[in-house]
Amino acid sequence: MTPDPENAWRQTHLGRLLGHAMRRFDERVLALMAHDIDVPLALSNLAARSQISAAHIHITRHLARDGARLTALAASAGMTKQAMGTLVDQCEAWGLVTRGPDPLDARARRVQFTPDGLAWLEAFRKAVEQAEVEFRASVGDDIATVVTIGLEAYAAA
Repeated sequence: MTPDPENAWRQTHLGRLLGHAMRRFDERVLALMAHDIDVPLALSNLAARSQISAAHIHITRHLARDGARLTALAASAGMTKQAMGTLVDQCEAWGLVTRGPDPLDARARRVQFTPDGLAWLEAFRKAVEQAEVEFRASVGDDIATVVTIGLEAYAAA
């Protein structure tokens, strides 16, 4: 079936391509993490069975090593506090993070990585590094550099 030229733009515009690329990258990162021997077995199994999704990666991407309040974590990830709260609940049940008192505000709670969560974070770092190497091998070093520079400039604008 030949695509309708009048509607082809809906499948090939930049936002759609960026979305596909991000999903593919995140899926590869999760696949690498599922097979990382340094990832706690329970977390590795969750990743291998696709129980951990790109949404859960938001916590890995945005939670500082020394922790953060839920509101700050949600803002950093561009999510609502309620949506981030649901992800934190799941990650807490899996042993990735814990909630504890905030030393600056007795009313607030601070989300922090557990030791298993820190192992997960290190596996995430290694998987991102490997996925970037694979991206460069796939499209070539020059194109990968141009894409990186372009996306950095676009995100900063």
